Amino acid sequence: MSNRALSLLCLMLLWIPPAAGAGARVEVPVGGTLREAQLHGLNGPARALSSFRGKPLIINVWASWCGPCRSEMASLERLAWRDDAHRFAIIGVSTDDYVDKARAWLSDSNATISQFIDADLEMETMLGASRLPLTVFVDANGHVLNKVYGAREWDSPEALRLIAQAFGTGPKPAAARAR
Repeated sequence: MSNRALSLLCLMLLWIPPAAGAGARVEVPVGGTLREAQLHGLNGPARALSSFRGKPLIINVWASWCGPCRSEMASLERLAWRDDAHRFAIIGVSTDDYVDKARAWLSDSNATISQFIDADLEMETMLGASRLPLTVFVDANGHVLNKVYGAREWDSPEALRLIAQAFGTGPKPAAARAR
């Protein structure tokens, strides 16, 4: 084979699109639809991500070594226990390398929200968790509505407005509920 033919062959190979599964490990942007993933339970059974379809979903990505992640977890628990929180589901996804460390922290924190471990970084990659904590709002059909980086007090009036804005409804601050 001549050098020219070899060069042409190399260029052609570079232009061949990747195999169908090769691009699957990319971030889903706001507006995109989450792919199927198997969630491995930390404080409950494993579940398919698609099993949460049918109602809006809040996904909180955290790690036991992340101080801001730990500080916001109590507010997520309070949010989950609000009377109007039945309108959406809340789950946590740990990016810890060691399952035992994530479970130990959950046990110490008395977590009741369904928590999962991201052993192979599939969810971290899909959600775009380049920094922690990350909270992702997903509509009932699996479309990503918003991504919030950094810790929040998720039961504060500001966060409740953010949730209501993302889902079109949602929990309302106490003052708004009293009217």
